[in-house]
Amino acid sequence: MAEPAGFAAQAALSAEGLAEGSRSSLWRDAMATLLANRLAVGGLIVILVLFLLAVFGPYLAPSDPLAQDLDVRFQKPSAAHWLGTDALGRDVFSRMLWGARTAVVVSLVSTILNTGIGIVLGAIAGYAGGKVDAFIVWLIDLARSMPYLLTAVVVSLTLRAPLARWMEKMYLATHNTMYRQTMWVDLLLMFAVLSLIQWPSTARGIRSQVLMVRSANYVLAARALGVPPSGILIRYVIPSIISPLAMAVTGSLGAGMVAESALSFLGVGVPLQMPSWGRMISDGLAYFRIAPHMLVGPGAFLGLASISFAFLADGVADAVDPRRWQ
Repeated sequence: MAEPAGFAAQAALSAEGLAEGSRSSLWRDAMATLLANRLAVGGLIVILVLFLLAVFGPYLAPSDPLAQDLDVRFQKPSAAHWLGTDALGRDVFSRMLWGARTAVVVSLVSTILNTGIGIVLGAIAGYAGGKVDAFIVWLIDLARSMPYLLTAVVVSLTLRAPLARWMEKMYLATHNTMYRQTMWVDLLLMFAVLSLIQWPSTARGIRSQVLMVRSANYVLAARALGVPPSGILIRYVIPSIISPLAMAVTGSLGAGMVAESALSFLGVGVPLQMPSWGRMISDGLAYFRIAPHMLVGPGAFLGLASISFAFLADGVADAVDPRRWQ
């Protein structure tokens, strides 16, 4: 009996090695396809530059983005102010560099939150099925049926006042100055609101992928061996949907950046002391006739970032398309 057992173990190891080699070759093929897409590579380069600006831009800013000088308000682009100044005499170029950090931080945090929610709910719905699936799908449809921008504005305006009162109450009870920094209220609301409007799309995509994977032979084998559902999801199901998950994350980053700018444009976004491209665009529209440079810079940056994320998301979708491997 030792020989057949040894042969079976060797066959299992060989099969595992072949599967690993096949998986690695698929990833290499996907990467080669992505790098062959010029638009996707161009978008990736722009996104990398944007992330570098978010990290190092504030240190390269020629002036304080909040410093006001009414003597130089509405100044056109010059050697002293590369993109001119705004209605309060603040340097537009410096504010754009700081705005890059705001856009990247908000989009990253909101993407992490909504992706986590989408993975958990989508995986549970797709794997459990039945009433659990029906209930989660109902939640997804309910969330998707509401206008996302209107929902974000209503939730933000509704919760801001109670949270501010709670922080004031905590300050009076503890005398901790941290509770006087209402900036954290605006940031937490921004993260929560963006996650609220983005998780349904992620959850729906994850659910559809899990529905296809849950009947695979390796999932059925793990279930037959007594592996608990949580272990099957974590060890077998979720790793099998990394490719579509990468597509969802790429698209969510761009959507989060645009949504943050839209909310800041409406005045319910990040705190006033944090420069934002959306608020800069709103200010630029108010003075477009006398100072068009206030609008051109942040509008061009936001448009370029949005297009770059779209190109990269399309490239990732083409690279990981399973129909190419059939």
